[in-house]
Amino acid sequence: MTNLVNAILNGNRLALSRLLSQVENDTKEGRAALNELFSHTGKAHLIGVTGAPGVGKSSLVNQLAQHLREHTKKTIAIIAVDPTSPFTGGAVLGDRVRMRDLAGDNGVFIRSMASRGNLGGLAHGTAALTQVFDAAGFDMVLIETVGAGQAEVDIARFAHTTLVVEAPGMGDDIQAIKAGILEIADILVINKADRPGIEHTERALRGMLELAHPVAKRFIHHGRVEAVKQADEPTTDQGDDWTTCIQKTIATDGTGIPELAGKIKEHG
Repeated sequence: MTNLVNAILNGNRLALSRLLSQVENDTKEGRAALNELFSHTGKAHLIGVTGAPGVGKSSLVNQLAQHLREHTKKTIAIIAVDPTSPFTGGAVLGDRVRMRDLAGDNGVFIRSMASRGNLGGLAHGTAALTQVFDAAGFDMVLIETVGAGQAEVDIARFAHTTLVVEAPGMGDDIQAIKAGILEIADILVINKADRPGIEHTERALRGMLELAHPVAKRFIHHGRVEAVKQADEPTTDQGDDWTTCIQKTIATDGTGIPELAGKIKEHG
């Protein structure tokens, strides 16, 4: 196992794939390797991408990774969590189908994993896989959760930046208020912004943020003081303050992706 760990630290992709399987299966060898790799972690920027099924998370991750590779040259690992069938025990693991634009890029590593019945939007071993990618030297790790509903907020526990993806036509103002998942967002992304109803969706989300914090406009989020962004207020990053902002995107053609990457850089 020490040889496998050394190979990973030296950039061996085959060794990385083998260890990821060991860690995901929670083997004795996988746990031992995690202990050895721990001292090499803590450098990667962890970005969580969550939201309801069908809002375009996979397409957004694909476009975001493409943009980051072209403009920053940073190495990127992608963990795509897929739901496990409660009847057959199987998982399609098909999110990477939407990420074909990244095929052949040696600076990108995509790993699909099944939730295996774990609740909260992630698999039991997602955090451990993130640690392996961090130790392997990847600059950024994008973690795409299972299609999440109103309370699957596990991603906020270890991601440095959490993107909550919404889309027009997903409900009214009351639905936005009910969706507790929105409270974990560092950046609210309205994808499919070319669809009808985008203005209503943006207004509902902004109203939800303002309703949650009507007076001080500042609150504790991820252990830091944050603020609700007003419609005419520019995004600022002063010290530990962060303004929860809303960014519109169209993942199919890349509209809004550069601006979203800029927001992520500001938050990171």
